[in-house]
Amino acid sequence: MSILVTGARGSVARGLVSLLAARGVPHRLASRAPDTPDAVHCDLGDPATFPGALAGARSVFLYAEASAIDAFVKEAVTAGVEHVVLLSSSSVLAPGAADSPLAAAHLAVEEALLASPLRTTLLRPGSFASNALGWARSLKSGRPVHLPHPGSHCDPVHEADLAEAAFAVLTDPALAGRAYHLTGPQSLTFATQLAILGGVLGTPARFEAVTAEQWKAEVDGYIPGPYAEALLDYWAAGDGIPAEITDAVEHLTGHPARSFETWAHDHAEAFRA
Repeated sequence: MSILVTGARGSVARGLVSLLAARGVPHRLASRAPDTPDAVHCDLGDPATFPGALAGARSVFLYAEASAIDAFVKEAVTAGVEHVVLLSSSSVLAPGAADSPLAAAHLAVEEALLASPLRTTLLRPGSFASNALGWARSLKSGRPVHLPHPGSHCDPVHEADLAEAAFAVLTDPALAGRAYHLTGPQSLTFATQLAILGGVLGTPARFEAVTAEQWKAEVDGYIPGPYAEALLDYWAAGDGIPAEITDAVEHLTGHPARSFETWAHDHAEAFRA
């Protein structure tokens, strides 16, 4: 029974595909712009691409794209799909999630899947450790990272742990059909993450506290206004308040969640000039 892995260019999907291939689990990659011979065309916003991609699939690893989720669910049922594993977000657990730019799409996809006959497993990671890559340009140029809330906490989780968690729920029926809140092993402030990065790189990773308005002006043009506002609200809410940490990664993978320091070592070259 084949597993369809959508979002083939995403870091979690790539890690999942490596695990499936290493263990000989039948699978297919799907991408909006397939760039390898073994990838099929599947644009999660274009229902015309769904039948070909879903043909023969019994399980799907799905990224959260809400624009055509009803059509995707309908075609998945028609194709005989039995199990969908959604890479959602822990933002859906917050009050007012349906009205939040950070959570609304994930919540809409969750609700569509849960209302369907498809067996659904929800992976709800908190903060991706890879969000720190947004600091790479500043650090490589020797400039301080501008932070509106340097004391804001998050729960950075390594993408390799998310891939392993997805592999576990796709290959062990006993783990399927549940929701999992996935976090890294520690609640860390942005300032602490930068200190860890500096230690790994062997050079200070400096930051400068800026106002919300200064930060919004800097990101204008590549972070939409409503999304920027939602991020600022999220960071403000977590300023000085540790994030909830769970053991879901260990429960699914059999090992403790990888630390942010491990992630920094794994991605150190991205921060070096």
